[in-house]
Amino acid sequence: MNFVTGEPIEILEQDCFGKCRNVAEFEKLNRIGEGSYGVVYRVRDSVQDKILALKKLFLQNNTLTRGELREVTGLTKCRHENIVQLKEVVVGKSLSSIFLVMEYCEHDLASLQDNVESPFTESQVKCVILQVLKGLNYLHSNFIIHRDLKPSNLLLNDKGCVKIADFGLARFFNVPTDPMTPKVVTLWYRAPELILHSSTYSTAVDMWALGCILGELLDKKPLLPGKTEIMQMDLIIDLLGNPSENIWAGYSELQALQDVFTFKEQPYNNLKHRFPWLSPAGLRLLNFLFMYDPEERATARECLLSSYFKEPPLACEPKMMPTYPQHRNVKKAAEVPPLPKPPSPPDMSFAGSLLNTLVKKRRIELPQ
Repeated sequence: MNFVTGEPIEILEQDCFGKCRNVAEFEKLNRIGEGSYGVVYRVRDSVQDKILALKKLFLQNNTLTRGELREVTGLTKCRHENIVQLKEVVVGKSLSSIFLVMEYCEHDLASLQDNVESPFTESQVKCVILQVLKGLNYLHSNFIIHRDLKPSNLLLNDKGCVKIADFGLARFFNVPTDPMTPKVVTLWYRAPELILHSSTYSTAVDMWALGCILGELLDKKPLLPGKTEIMQMDLIIDLLGNPSENIWAGYSELQALQDVFTFKEQPYNNLKHRFPWLSPAGLRLLNFLFMYDPEERATARECLLSSYFKEPPLACEPKMMPTYPQHRNVKKAAEVPPLPKPPSPPDMSFAGSLLNTLVKKRRIELPQ
C-alpha cells in the first residue's frame, strides 16, 4: 500500500488485515474525540468482551485520503509499547464505512492539563517524557516523522503507560529528506523552520514539539500559545532570543523572511527566567530541544541519555503514575430512579370494630 497517495478501499481489506469483521460486533459506549480524519468512540468488543477505541474514517468517493492511509499504514507498521496499537480494521454496511480498532487509553495529556489541578509532579513529568522519547526514538529509527505531536495526541492508560497516537499527518522520510508541506504540527508546537516555510525538514520538528510539551508539563500551562504564525515567532523570540545566520545556517535564505516576516530585536535567552527552579541539567535539555538550527537540535536518542533523567527527583515507574477515575472518558450510567414505595395498607381497625358490633347484634350472619 502506498503510504502517501490514496488507493481503493479494497486494497485495505486484502493487504492489511485479510477478512474484516463487521462493526456491528462492537457496542458503542460513548464518543471520546474527533480529529482531522475521523471520530473516535469508546466501544466494547462483544466477541472478546474488551474495551477498545473505534475510529470512523472520513472517506472521499469511497477512497481513503492520504491522511487516512498514513494513519493505517503507520500504525500497522508500528509495534512499540509507547505507540498506540492498531488492533484491526472493521467495516460497516456500506463501502464508505471503514473503522480502525485501537487499544483504549483512559486519558490524554491535554484533558488532564485542563481538568486536573497540578496533574504531574516533576518525577511524573520525567516518567511521561521518557516514554514519549522511547516512542519517538522508535518512530525516527524507522524513518517516520509524526508531524503532529501535542498533548492531546499523547494518551495515558491506567497502568501509567504513555502512547503516541493520531498518525494522520505522519509520513515516511528519506535521507536526505524530500520537500514536504510546512503546514503541519499544531501552531503552539510548531518548529521555527515550519513557521518560516522551509521546504525541507526532518525529525527535528518532532523534537521541538516535545520541548514545548516538556515546558508545558513543567510550567503547568502552554509554553508558546500563539494565535498566528507571526505571534508564534514573537513568543519564541521572547523566550529564546533572535535567530541569526550565526546560529542557524541557511536562516537568512528562508522564504518567509523574504516575503512576510520581520522581527523585533531580543538578544537574550530567557529560559532560566521562565523556569527559575529547574536544575541546570533540565535547562540544558530544554535548550538542546529548542536549538534554532534543526541540524543541531537534540535527537530522541540523545535526550534519553540526558543527565536530567539521572538526577533527583528520578522518574517514577509507570505503574506508580496517578490514576484519574473522575476524568475517564466514560459515559455515566443513567441514574435509575428509586422504586416507588408500596402504598401503606389501609387501617382496618375501624372496619374490624364495626364488623364485630354487627355480628354481636346479629345484624349479619358470618358464613360457617
